[in-house]
Amino acid sequence: MKKTLIGAVLCSLLSPLALAGNAGDIYVRGGLTNVTPDSDKAGVYVEALGGNTPLSISVDDNTQLGLNFVYFLDKNWAVEVLAATPFSHDVTIHDPKGISPGVFNTNVNGATLGEVTHLPPTVSALYYFDTSSAFKPYVGVGLNYTIFFDEEFSKAPKSLGFNDLELDSSFGYALQVGADYHLDDNWHINASVRYIDIDTEANFKIGDAIKGSADVDVDPMVYSLMIGYKF
Repeated sequence: MKKTLIGAVLCSLLSPLALAGNAGDIYVRGGLTNVTPDSDKAGVYVEALGGNTPLSISVDDNTQLGLNFVYFLDKNWAVEVLAATPFSHDVTIHDPKGISPGVFNTNVNGATLGEVTHLPPTVSALYYFDTSSAFKPYVGVGLNYTIFFDEEFSKAPKSLGFNDLELDSSFGYALQVGADYHLDDNWHINASVRYIDIDTEANFKIGDAIKGSADVDVDPMVYSLMIGYKF
C-alpha cells in the first residue's frame, strides 16, 4: 500500500500536466552557447585598388556562457530572451594574390587579420507542442539585434597600415528548433539550434587615405545546451 501511494505521488509529479509550462511560469537557463558563422568568405572592396579585390575574409566560431529567459503566456506559447557573455571572433584574410606586393603583402593568406567582439540579444516567440512525456519540443521565430565592439586589427596588419576597423550593428530575424527534457517539476535540460540573420559592413583604412570595406554575412548557426529551472 505504501509503495503504491509513493508511486502515485511520483506519477503525479512527473505527469504531462505537472511538467508542462503554464501561464505565468518563468524558465531561467544557463549553459554553453556556440556561434558558428557562415563558412562563405566575404569579398573586400578597396577604393585605391579600383573597387573589388581578390581579397576575402572569414570569421571563426566561438563558445561562451549562454543565458536564456522564457515567460509562458499559456501552455503552448512563450516569449524567450537569449543573452550571453560577449563572443569574440578572429577574422582571417584569404587570397591576396593578384595585388601588387608594393601595395599589399601577398604572403598573408590564412593570417589573422583582426578580432571583433559582439553581443547578439534575441527575442523570440516559442510554440511548444503538446506531448504526453517529459520531452517538450518547440519551434521559434524572433528578432535579433547584434552589436559589434572592440574591433581591432592584429599586430601584423597594423604594421602594414591597417587601422580604424569598425563593424556596423545588425538587425535581422532568427529561427530556431529546440526541446526541454524535464527531470522533475522544476529542473529541465534544454537543447536548441537556431539560425540568426546577421549582416554587417566592415569599414577600415590603410594608412590615412585608403578606404576599404567588406559586406560580411555572418549568418551563424547558434547551438545551445543548457540547464533550466522553473519559477
